[in-house]
Amino acid sequence: MPFLANTPVEKMTGPYARRWWALLVLCLSLLITVMANTSLIVAAPDMTTDLGLSSSDLQWVVDSYTVPYAALMLVLGAIGDKYSRRGALVLGLLIFAGGSVMGSMVDETSLVIAARAIMGVGAAVVMPATLSLVVATFPRSERAKAITAWAATSGLAVAVGPLVSGWLLEDHAWGSTFLINVPIAVLAVFGALALVPPSKAEGMGRIDYVGGLLSIVTVGSLIYAAIEGPHSGWGAGPVTAAVVAGAGLVAFVAWELRHPHPMLDVRKFALRPFSGAMLAVLFFFFGMFAVIYYSTQFLQFVLGYDALDTGLRLLPLGGAVFLGSALTGLFTPKLGVKVMVVTGMAIGTAGMFLLTQIDKGSTYGDFLAPLMMLGLALGLAISPATDTIMGSFPESELGVGGGVNDTALELGGALGIAVLGSLLGTAYRDELTDLVGNRLPGEAMETAKDSVGAGLAVAERVAQDPSAGPQQAQAAVDAVHQAFAHGVAQTSLIGGIIMAAGTLIVLAVLPGRRGFAKQSAEPGAGTAASEAATVREHTGSTH
Repeated sequence: MPFLANTPVEKMTGPYARRWWALLVLCLSLLITVMANTSLIVAAPDMTTDLGLSSSDLQWVVDSYTVPYAALMLVLGAIGDKYSRRGALVLGLLIFAGGSVMGSMVDETSLVIAARAIMGVGAAVVMPATLSLVVATFPRSERAKAITAWAATSGLAVAVGPLVSGWLLEDHAWGSTFLINVPIAVLAVFGALALVPPSKAEGMGRIDYVGGLLSIVTVGSLIYAAIEGPHSGWGAGPVTAAVVAGAGLVAFVAWELRHPHPMLDVRKFALRPFSGAMLAVLFFFFGMFAVIYYSTQFLQFVLGYDALDTGLRLLPLGGAVFLGSALTGLFTPKLGVKVMVVTGMAIGTAGMFLLTQIDKGSTYGDFLAPLMMLGLALGLAISPATDTIMGSFPESELGVGGGVNDTALELGGALGIAVLGSLLGTAYRDELTDLVGNRLPGEAMETAKDSVGAGLAVAERVAQDPSAGPQQAQAAVDAVHQAFAHGVAQTSLIGGIIMAAGTLIVLAVLPGRRGFAKQSAEPGAGTAASEAATVREHTGSTH
């Protein structure tokens, strides 16, 4: 057997012999792109101190990765389909590694933001390529299992990112959280060349670059408005971005409906299995990323855990993801997609509502059950939803399918952090104002209201002021802790209501087992054969 995998998938007469090793490489590639989102949350306090980041600066250090990541996936997935899915994977890994090297070396805020943006571009190439290669490499009878492993990896990365980051921060500066990506990316490049077979779309026409450009403008503007509007206020910039996003969406739909070979056939959204699965992915990651965002802050700033301890305490979430993935592999063929997806979303919603009980006296134990419920929910729901989305695309559009799925995932996560993060900040500021009143100087109060970290820094300065004393400093710390706990509880209530509404919408939109088969078989669906086969796999009617 040759060292390099040179035979294209399209020319193989049977299943690829080393497909499970190829899956390992693809999951490893996916792991580092998702970890880059979550590991920074733990490293944020060190970066804030070292670089002197304002709240707005930190927001853009985080989100400069998200904007290109979400905006470019659809277009780059189509380019991978056209020319080479494995080539796209390798190129994306190299871009990602280059951005990581840059991020580890720079010491200016603008350069860190630029490095994160480069990493986001690389991730936008890698993530849809991994999913399209999973579907292309595995025979249909094994795809559900392979996609379950892929989805479980994305959930595991949510927990592993903070753990690895915390471990590195024990003895190294925050730049090490960037640099750790490089050897993993290089290993994945060699693994891709050796184990992942080449693949591209057969007979694919010209790429719809106009539709692709409109999708970039629409998604990019939407995410910018969602991030900047709640955080900095709805001034000219965010409002303009929101208007551009709306106009871009209308133009994109109109163009795609008329184009003979559209970037994305928007008629798919009329298919209930596809649109229901897309909504499930979007709503679920809306809640999941937000919970990770503020739970890690509570563990670090209120409970006083260091970065490594925080990462260790997120591991049960990863274990619950694997349990949910095992259960969904067992029960989806028996119960169907709708039951598993809605059950998962309902469990995740209940976990978020549990966080409404958080107060100043809460301990890690109060977070354990909600985190495990969210992990279990992710394992149950995301794999069948992703499988349904990918089953809605023919073999020639797997990269586009991966881009659509991953855009929903990343868009949901970005909106969750932006919207719920903004609500958290507002609730924290209002509660802190009520608790402290005029007992702090105006400038110190404005600083304390910026974030929980800033509030604790102000309390530390109070402790060093001879005219204040330890009692006043402790009162300031208690007020900051209580205000942030209040913010977590209020934000979880709003987030739980949004997720509950999303669960009901998905319940209404996703068809039952008969509805899956009926809609997939309708003339003009465009991907009837693929969808019907996916439904048969999920429902267990035939293999």
